[in-house]
Amino acid sequence: MDFDDTPEEASWRSTVRSIIADNREALGRRGAGRGYDDPAARERQALLYDNGLVGVTWSTEAGGQGGTPMQQAIVDQELSRAEVPGLVNLIGIGMCGPTVIAHGSESQKERYLKRLLRADDLWCQLFSEPGSGSDLAALRTKAVRTDDGTWRISGQKVWTTLAHVADYGILLTRTDPDVAKHRGLTMFVVDMKAPGVSVRSLRQMSGGSDFNEVFFDDVEISDDERLGEVGNGWGVALTTLMSERMSLGGGGTDIGVGVGAVADHVAARIADLPDDRQAVTRQQFGRAYAESLAIRYTGYRQLSAISRGEMPGPEASAGKLAGTRVARDLADLSVRLLDSDAVFARDSGGDSTWQDSQASLPGLAIAGGTNEVLRNVIGERVLGLPAEPRADKNIPFRETIAVATGGSESAAKGATA
Repeated sequence: MDFDDTPEEASWRSTVRSIIADNREALGRRGAGRGYDDPAARERQALLYDNGLVGVTWSTEAGGQGGTPMQQAIVDQELSRAEVPGLVNLIGIGMCGPTVIAHGSESQKERYLKRLLRADDLWCQLFSEPGSGSDLAALRTKAVRTDDGTWRISGQKVWTTLAHVADYGILLTRTDPDVAKHRGLTMFVVDMKAPGVSVRSLRQMSGGSDFNEVFFDDVEISDDERLGEVGNGWGVALTTLMSERMSLGGGGTDIGVGVGAVADHVAARIADLPDDRQAVTRQQFGRAYAESLAIRYTGYRQLSAISRGEMPGPEASAGKLAGTRVARDLADLSVRLLDSDAVFARDSGGDSTWQDSQASLPGLAIAGGTNEVLRNVIGERVLGLPAEPRADKNIPFRETIAVATGGSESAAKGATA
């Protein structure tokens, strides 16, 4: 692809820079105490949306700008260059919104999409469960239809990012345990403030608590909030998962700690290192920097394909897999350069960016598909290796649960009741 801006792209880049410059103070900078529960985070996203910099590729009918993937890439580049904090509703924009666009009713689109883009409402994705993480189709949260047509939801989700601040979520449930596990699922939009929904935050080793457990105790959901057909939840979920991989690893932008910040950090400290450590440090940083560029340009190639109307490919999985590894390597390098200062940074009121990043990045290796799952995707879809054996593909879900619980009919009924 041609990395030079076309005249139209150059004009758009100039417009984006002007918007950022005109709103520089209101937009703030990365690392300045940003929190997901901070009202300023929602206000910042609303400001960007009102200036045409959020939902760039979404259609105008969906509340977006009707722009191109390259225009979105330029916005991402310029916001990163200006050190503007990330969007607070990234899960909503990258995962939930595309699912509503593809499978939602006109009423749902009208109610939710523009408010999602402005961060008037924050969204979360309710997929993983204690007994079904990477094997998502093995989930047990049940949805039972009542005589009046509404649904009653009972079960538990875990590792739900931002559930503690979310207003809405997309919820994958089991509606039929008597068919194969991939065919008995249904997706809903759920009000996170509805009676019976409770959220418990999970403290991470970084000190943050962005992950949560979510419990559903006989929660009532109208059939109007269903996304897609009953029993086709797996197809709906695939839309979400494809969008998630793209948002995490297919857009030509850095994941986690940016190489520029690490380069400045290395340059400031390398002169104080012994000669032998300087050489090793340069090698480590150079290797990570080269890999980061490869990830970015692979993302640009993916953007080019999408611009031509092609579907996202497995490059997004490869980008996410490689990106989390490089981000971890860069954070580890920075912490080693800080030495003991990294350990006491937070207690002494210093900059704990690198320590926090090092502690939080293992979670990113799980979010959006574990490294093992992504390697399976790459192995099967890129390298053409034999698919993983799927002995349970056509077995009714209730029978797979019976096997897992010792084979008793009462245990199977208890597991799906």
